[in-house]
Amino acid sequence: MAKITMRQAIIDAMQEEMAHDDTMVVFGEDVAKFGGAFSMTKGLYEEFGGVRVFDTPITESTIVGAALGLALSGLRPVPELQFGDFVGVAFDEIYNKLGKWKWMHGGTMEVPVTLRLPIGIAGGAGPEHSQSPQALFMHAPGLYIAIPSTPYEAKGLLKTAIRDNNPVLFFEHKVLYDMKGEVPEEEYFLPLGKADIKREGTDVTIIATALQVHTALNAAKELEKEGISVEVVDPRTLAPLDKDTILSSVRKTGRVIMVHEEPKTGGMGAELSGIIGEEALFDLQAPFRRIGSPDVPIAQNIHLEQYYRPSEEQIIETVKELMEY
Repeated sequence: MAKITMRQAIIDAMQEEMAHDDTMVVFGEDVAKFGGAFSMTKGLYEEFGGVRVFDTPITESTIVGAALGLALSGLRPVPELQFGDFVGVAFDEIYNKLGKWKWMHGGTMEVPVTLRLPIGIAGGAGPEHSQSPQALFMHAPGLYIAIPSTPYEAKGLLKTAIRDNNPVLFFEHKVLYDMKGEVPEEEYFLPLGKADIKREGTDVTIIATALQVHTALNAAKELEKEGISVEVVDPRTLAPLDKDTILSSVRKTGRVIMVHEEPKTGGMGAELSGIIGEEALFDLQAPFRRIGSPDVPIAQNIHLEQYYRPSEEQIIETVKELMEY
């Protein structure tokens, strides 16, 4: 298998799907000749032209609203918001339109929109360009939420999302864009709603997303030196959520920690805690724990912002705490 970056995996997924389906269009701020703020659409304009890859004004509500209209007109839009933070500007178009339009019309209208959203702290971009807002949409009916952690998953999930006839919010952590990983050369798809066990273990389950999957794996390696066996589960999609894999792992280990970069309050871990409390409470040997970011605006200073993100040390300390029960 070829070893490529997540950036290239995402570009390849879009290139393959555009070649497969001439109704697919890509648009957003600076995505055409410039190739995107993070070079995520490089080469698409040159290959497919300005009718299928085009720039928009800086107006996120228009980008998402246009995506809905184009989808209802028979196209397959894959718009990009330059920073995921700006979902707020387009919130009504996402929450009330993309997610509900199909159901407001008796299922007679498909909304095949895949909205790509870069997230996460990455080099002092400040409190309006570094957030991870994916949890905001976990209680939004009608929306799918994908959040890959490797190039392999980014390509397989994105290709599935693009071909799906439901709206998918595709969250990409900016730090992972340069991470390399093995990706099959032949075509493949990964299902939405299927978690992946990144590492098997027997003592503690860590459920983590995006960049925090790798932080959790690093922590697990360190804990193994002390004889503690950690299982790392990556949900890969938050909606639909693979409850079976998550609950099976929790029941096996009896201890669970949820780790994510969005704020702890109301983050992914809060919803998972509710599910585990309802369905696996008596399988636990210790209280569940959540490790999220603090409920503060993210610092612009590149040194201070590092204190915002959950660390390997926090995970190790929390695992050891749970092992004392």
